[in-house]
This record gives sequence, structure tokens and C-alpha cells, in this order.
Amino acid sequence: MAAKLPPFEPTPLEDIPAISGRIRRGFLTHKTRPIEFRTAQLRKLYWALKDNEDLIIEACKRDLGKPTFETYLSELYWCMNDIVFMQKNLSRWAKEEKAENISFSNKLMGPRIRKDPMGAVLVIGAFNFPIQLSFGPLIGAISAGCTAVLKPSEGAPHCAAVMQKILAESLDPEFYAIVQGAVPETSALLDQKWDKIFYTGSANVGTIIAKKAAETLTPIALELGGRNPSFVTKNADPKLAARRLLWGKTFNAGQVCVSQNYTLVDKEMLQPLVKELGEQLKQFYPQGARNSPDYGRIVNQRQFQRLKKMLDESKGKIVVGGTLDEADLFIEPTVVLVDSMDDSLIKDESFGPFLTLLPVNDLDEAIRIANEVHATPLGLYPFGSKAEMEKVLSQTRSGGATLNDGFFHATIPTLEFGGVGDSGQGAYRGKASFDVFTHRRSIVTMPTWIEALLNMRYPPFTEKKLKQIVSASELKPNFDRQGRTIGWGRWLIWLIGIKSVLAVAVAVCVRLYLQQRAKL
Repeated sequence: MAAKLPPFEPTPLEDIPAISGRIRRGFLTHKTRPIEFRTAQLRKLYWALKDNEDLIIEACKRDLGKPTFETYLSELYWCMNDIVFMQKNLSRWAKEEKAENISFSNKLMGPRIRKDPMGAVLVIGAFNFPIQLSFGPLIGAISAGCTAVLKPSEGAPHCAAVMQKILAESLDPEFYAIVQGAVPETSALLDQKWDKIFYTGSANVGTIIAKKAAETLTPIALELGGRNPSFVTKNADPKLAARRLLWGKTFNAGQVCVSQNYTLVDKEMLQPLVKELGEQLKQFYPQGARNSPDYGRIVNQRQFQRLKKMLDESKGKIVVGGTLDEADLFIEPTVVLVDSMDDSLIKDESFGPFLTLLPVNDLDEAIRIANEVHATPLGLYPFGSKAEMEKVLSQTRSGGATLNDGFFHATIPTLEFGGVGDSGQGAYRGKASFDVFTHRRSIVTMPTWIEALLNMRYPPFTEKKLKQIVSASELKPNFDRQGRTIGWGRWLIWLIGIKSVLAVAVAVCVRLYLQQRAKL
């Protein structure tokens, strides 16, 4: 019997300013700063997730047709393990750090880095991994000592309703709240003042949030999608590449921001790769993807129509799959062979189970195309020899990368994850989740007894004081005017002058000569 899910109810717009105000006032009570408080909140959240396990599984199935296996792997256990990891390491991360590369004289002032919470923060989640992409950043905010409002995606309403139940059962309402709704509610939240905004979702919405945040100079962290390329060179293993790329496009029915959007295939490898993609698809789903309990569905009709339109507008040839059923929100894993980087399946992010193949003459052409299509994707995935994969890394940019696999780097919960350029800014996961909501505050303590040594900084300024300042603070370069590093010998010559060196050398030679004469 399916678990009974709580209803999804949008938050009244008129309540949002009061909720935001309560969370801001909560931060100013300073009750969230002690490590003991943060740890207690995290542990309560852990057990609320555990106690609502059945509801989470049912909600993910209702919203995304997500298999139970995927829900455990990428939603439930992900967040629970994240909490265990964070609370174990929190005390160590929150300690003040000694400042590095400080001169001896400045060490007298005790320079150090204090870890302060950013303040009251807003977390806006996404629909594709609704639990992970909402609670993941929230866990970081709690760990850092922030107060927070969570806005889950309305695209996964059952999960959003379950998250509201979990928060009510576990977290202190004075410091943590949830707001439900769609565009109007999100807009109302963005009208409030925040100390940081964390958003996961599309680049289009990310741009809107960035513009709104700029009005109040609010710092942001953006985790956005990307037209992520994969590369299959003539030296790749076609079976291995097919199996691993197919995994990246069937997990969550391809609704993964880091999965490959298109694959640049060496022409020599095209037919072997297509053949293996068909074979591996049969192995993944012996009764067909539609009849498999291990394959999800598109989140809603709007996303289904968007994907169907992309496929309809493509000038490519479907070589594997191609079955669509709107009533069931089902799209079969579909391999499409295209001949232009302007194809609809390449120029836009599909965010679905399309494996788009674009043949290329060589790796140089593949790298050029990848840089032209999207210079800063969220991830990229080369398959080939060690030298070829290194060449891809050295001549491209991306938020992250996995060599010889799909998006494995993004599946490690404690590995820093984030985009670059228009695939995002800021990073989280593991310690980075603590850091992204933490301000590193530089602190020094000036002793009273040092006042006599500070006389040089006070007016009236004199030539003597200037020389004292220069002597105390100037760093001597270890390079010459041509940018060459000065070694010890050349440094000595530069320091005392060539004439002095020659004079010393002559004196030493004369002395040795006279000593030799005396012995004779």
C-alpha cells in the first residue's frame, strides 16, 4: 500500500514578508552560532529523513517515476550521509585559522581567520533531484550557523510537501522555514533582503535571480545546467563508452544537469559506438525501458512537450529508440545521429534521455566544436587514450570532469561541485557546503605596548618615516627586468653590485698570490 502523502499547498503571498522577517530576526538572536546548536539541528534532520523514508520514496515515484533504487542512492542516503559527514567535521571546520604568509613583525598582531555565518539565506531547489538539491544546500547553511528559508521546486510538488513535513518535525521554526509555490512566491521571496541566495536550476532563471540579487548587492551561488560535451576518440573502447554514456542518460530519465548533452565521435568509432549503444540498452532493460521498474519518467507534461519539440525539430536521424508516450510521460532512451552543431539537440540543453552523436574528423575538431557550442559547461566527459583525455582537459574549461565515464565526479557527496562561467558560480558539497555559507573574516589584535613602534605611520610624515616604512615592508623581487628568475649568484650580484663583486674577487686573488709567494 502506497504511503499517504501530505498535500502541496502554496504559501500565501501576504505571509512571505513575515516569514522572511522572522528568519532574519532569528539570526540576530545569535542562537544558531554555537556548534552545539548546529549539530543538534543536523541530527534532528537526519532522523526526520529516516522516519519519513517511505514518504520520500513514494513522493519521488509520484513526481518523477523515480525507481526506489535511484531514490535511495541520489536522494535519501545522499542527504543522510551528508549530515553524518558534516556534523562529524563541523567543529574542526569552524575553528579559527592562523593566517598564512605573514611577516614576522605582523605576527605580533595575531592575524587569524574567523569563520562567521553569512546570515539569513534563501535556498531555491530544483525538481530533478528534489530532496538532494533542496536539503543539500540547507544542510550547508545549518552547518555554517545561518538561518534559512527553503523554497523547493513546485515541479516536484509531492516531494515539496514531504519536505515541509520533515522541516516541521525537525528544525526550529524560529530559524528555518519553508515557502511553497511557483513564480509569484519565488518573486516575493526575491523581493526580501537576504545575506546570500543559493539557486539550483536553469541558466535563464539563474540570470533573473542574479539581476535581482545585484539590486541589493546580495551574494549568490548558482548551480546551473550546461550543454555538456562528451568525446569518444578513435582509441576509445566503444563498449565501455556506450555503457557508461548510456548510464549517464538513463539515470533519472536523463534529467540530470551534469549528464552529456551531446557526444563528439571520431568517424572511425561512430558505427561501433551506435551498435554498442543498442546492445547495452537491451542489457539495461531486457523487457524494454517502458516496462522496466528501473527507468523513470519525465517530470511533467510541459517538460515532455519541450523535449518532444526538440526531437521534432532535429534534422538528425534516430538510430536507436525513439518511442514517446505523453500520457505516460515516457520517452525512451533515444540515440540521434546529427550532422550540425546548430541542431536543436545540441544548441540547447535537452535535459532528457537523448543521446546525440555528432561525427568529427579528429580530436582537434571535437575540441574546437565543444569550445564553440558552450565554452564553460558544467561537466565534460572524454573517452580515449590517456594523452587524448589530458589534451581535452588542457584545452577546454568546465565546472568538473570525469575521464572514461559519465558524470561520476558529481556523484561523490564530499567532492566540491560547482560550475564555471555561465554554468554557475560557487561550489558546495562536503566542506564546500560549509564554506559557501561562511564568511572568512580577517581579524588582528593590536597590543597596546606596540604603540612606540607605530610612530612611523602617524603624521607629520618625514623622509625618515618613509624610509622606515619602506625598510619594514618592501619585498625584494626575485626576478630581473626581463622577467627572469634571479638565482643566488645573480641575486648576490644584483644586491651588492657587480663592481663590488669584482673588487672582492681581485682582493681575494691578490691575497692568495701573496700567500703563495710567502711560502716560496
